[in-house]
Amino acid sequence: MVLTQFSVLERALTLGGLAPLMLIGAAPQHRDGRITELLPPGYVHKQERPREVVVPAPTPLVTDINGLVGSFGGKVGVAVKSIDAGWMVAKNGDVPMPQQSVSKLWVTLTLLDQVDQGRVRLDDPITVTKEDLTLFHQPIASLLKNGVYNTTVRELVRRAMTMSDNTANDRLLRHVGGPAVVNAFIKRHSLGAIKFGPGERLLQSRTAGLPWRQDYAMGRAFQAARAKLPPNVRQTAFNSYVANPIDGAAAGSIANALTKLKRGELLSPASTQWLIATMESSRTGHARLRASVPPGWKLAHKTGTGQDLMGRTAGFNDVGILTAPNGRSYAVAVMIGDTTRPIRERQKLMQNVVARVVAYHNSEKPQPLLAN
Repeated sequence: MVLTQFSVLERALTLGGLAPLMLIGAAPQHRDGRITELLPPGYVHKQERPREVVVPAPTPLVTDINGLVGSFGGKVGVAVKSIDAGWMVAKNGDVPMPQQSVSKLWVTLTLLDQVDQGRVRLDDPITVTKEDLTLFHQPIASLLKNGVYNTTVRELVRRAMTMSDNTANDRLLRHVGGPAVVNAFIKRHSLGAIKFGPGERLLQSRTAGLPWRQDYAMGRAFQAARAKLPPNVRQTAFNSYVANPIDGAAAGSIANALTKLKRGELLSPASTQWLIATMESSRTGHARLRASVPPGWKLAHKTGTGQDLMGRTAGFNDVGILTAPNGRSYAVAVMIGDTTRPIRERQKLMQNVVARVVAYHNSEKPQPLLAN
């Protein structure tokens, strides 16, 4: 007989509530003590790890990261976490920053979690129509014939993660069940200070101070409508978004989430391997983190870039998993929420963070890896 959550609790109270609940046939328990029903069909167990030992962050790298961020200026958060040793170096790592297309990662993780549960297949057919079109970077729009493009879930993920195609990502967002489902995934996996926003169209229109209309998805209609807004309307909307981004995420939380991904704590082994390989093939941000990755190293990453206004950008980001030739890896998140520094200097900051991580790695004596 399988006991319900209520009956197990009632039995425990009857026994005095002090002895461990070693009841044959009791419902499964989480490590935090919560009692659940039986696992759903198709559930794939994720890799389990022992409680992480807190390892002090390396002082030279702390000094380097603090110096880079401190001298840069603006609203910037940087976090670097050793996926093997467990330490983290962070400057402003708990401050939510605009994610922009970094948030495509959470949509893909949610979808692959549904793949692991047997609810979705990567080779499932999916249709994109002109009603699905968004704005800004959406190369998939050129593939629509008579307003329709038939493809697969796998192809949309590839386009979203390697090309940062906004329409591909928003179509996947609808497929998984919408923003609430993505935020539920983030909460269920305790990913911390990460919010998923309302989707590309509403996010960008609110940042500009425009109510969304679907005809803005065609050509440069959105840019034309935005240009007609009074400057104070744009400025107010822009400042409001940067100050309290609806898709805000802290660099430290992103680094922790990437660590969980690499360690196999979010997805099945097959899905983990496929996603990281896909992120390694990304075509975006060649002058950001990737520009300082030495030969023999690998970078699985996702960029994010927001709208510009008077020399400022509402989110200029790159986050990823940096892996050395010996297999050791680091989660890196550089989130530039607001700055007047030129784009070339923003890119240089990201390159310098990677360069410091590589220099630290090459100078360190090998340490034992944490047990899996």
